[in-house]
Amino acid sequence: MTDVPDEVRALAAERDRRRAEKDFAAADALRDRIAELGFTVVDATDGPRLESIRGSTVRPIRPADVPSVLEEPDTLDASVHWVVEGWPEDVVRALHGFRGVAAGRRVQYVVADVTETDPATYGDNVEVLALEPGTGWGAARNAGLRRSRGSTVLVMDGSVEPEGDVFGPLERALEDPSVGLCGPFGISTNDLHEFHDSDGIGPDREVDAIEGYLMAFRRDVIRDVGLFDERFRWYRTADIECSFRIRDAGYRAVLVDVPVRRHEHRMYHATPPAERDRLSKRNYYRFLEGFRDRFDLLVERRDRGDG
Repeated sequence: MTDVPDEVRALAAERDRRRAEKDFAAADALRDRIAELGFTVVDATDGPRLESIRGSTVRPIRPADVPSVLEEPDTLDASVHWVVEGWPEDVVRALHGFRGVAAGRRVQYVVADVTETDPATYGDNVEVLALEPGTGWGAARNAGLRRSRGSTVLVMDGSVEPEGDVFGPLERALEDPSVGLCGPFGISTNDLHEFHDSDGIGPDREVDAIEGYLMAFRRDVIRDVGLFDERFRWYRTADIECSFRIRDAGYRAVLVDVPVRRHEHRMYHATPPAERDRLSKRNYYRFLEGFRDRFDLLVERRDRGDG
């Protein structure tokens, strides 16, 4: 950009130096200062560039061109992620809720947007990835997750609004190294064909999968095994497949009560029923490709002793 103020350019140059010295905490603080001045740093494969977060024109990027920071040390307490395929106002509502309950935590907010929404819509201090229109859900979600700098990572749907301390209960559950993911909406199955809402098994409330309305991981889990299958261009069942893959790596999924409100899921209701059924069936078969016979993973069968 040719209209970047000298102060912003100087801060960006200092951030580059700090990153080269692996002083990531200082680099992140400089990124936040740059954001306060109305710009974001996009770490592209051909080097970092500055883009206005208040302008009306943003160059879309390919998900594959979004660089990962997952191999770098975590520098924040939490990263919260959304994919926007429509209805950005839902994410704005959720962002307002999270900002009200952060309670001093250092929180990174990341929005992977495929709708060409003005990044300024989401407010200050939000890392907005303006992805190419037509980007599939899985690829968009992973582009955002690769930017995670928080030790706890939350995958969110815009239909979920925080109403209290969401972070605390999830952080406490993830302190157990055997827990790979958690959240307030758990499901289980007895036959790998039909899933049902579950209150969890045992004192730790284990479930087979955490629904994608709100999934929480430790950063090391998503780095090693937890990114989503990008063949899921539509969202349904992607959460189940991801949950099973994490559990197959030896982790547990547990139900955790957190204070949230669920609103209407816009994408589900906006999709014609016939198309919704077709896409859901395709995604479900994709899940079965990897887990068709994995009855050993089912917590209810294990609890009955017939796994």
